[in-house]
Amino acid sequence: MKFIYTYLFLFFTVLGYGQIDLPATNKTGGILKAEPETKSSGFPILRAEESNEESKYLREKPKEIDFREKPNNLKTAGDAVKEKWTKDKEALDKYGEDQYLGDFKTSGKFVELYCRDHQFVDGDQVNVYVNGKFIERVVLAGSFHPILVTLESGFNNIEFEAINQGSSGPNTAQLKVLEENGNLVASKEWNLLTGAKASLIVVKE
Repeated sequence: MKFIYTYLFLFFTVLGYGQIDLPATNKTGGILKAEPETKSSGFPILRAEESNEESKYLREKPKEIDFREKPNNLKTAGDAVKEKWTKDKEALDKYGEDQYLGDFKTSGKFVELYCRDHQFVDGDQVNVYVNGKFIERVVLAGSFHPILVTLESGFNNIEFEAINQGSSGPNTAQLKVLEENGNLVASKEWNLLTGAKASLIVVKE
């Protein structure tokens, strides 16, 4: 009999402790509802996801610009300013002399030339020669005109002869030269009176 009383005593003691914990558990929802709203309430997970998404895009490599598909991407901030000019430079006597634009070496089979009127677009025209052979006549516009030049082994002399001076100042142009692999190897300008030439030399190794 004593054993039964001891067992009942322990049973009700444990049950009592369990009843003490139940109210605290039932009030859990009430405590959460009473929590004051803050800027971070309910949003930490969302913000963490946005941060991960942003970092993913930051890790992506920017797309490279292909000058061959869009020649006008060769323009610089300085080019944009020059396009606003309303007239060319003064046609000085010194522009009657031939102009040398420099030389460079390449192992490619060809080079790509891009030329345009970088000042007042007024109808300037040039004849293009490679090693003394006529290639084409170009009317210089505000956008770049592409010219493909197949190279011979050794020296290749490329000349631009001013056919006219347009309606304003000298014959003006900006020239950019790209190698076969797409690298920009030269960026030049010329100011020529009618009949004068601008030339560069490309050495094919």
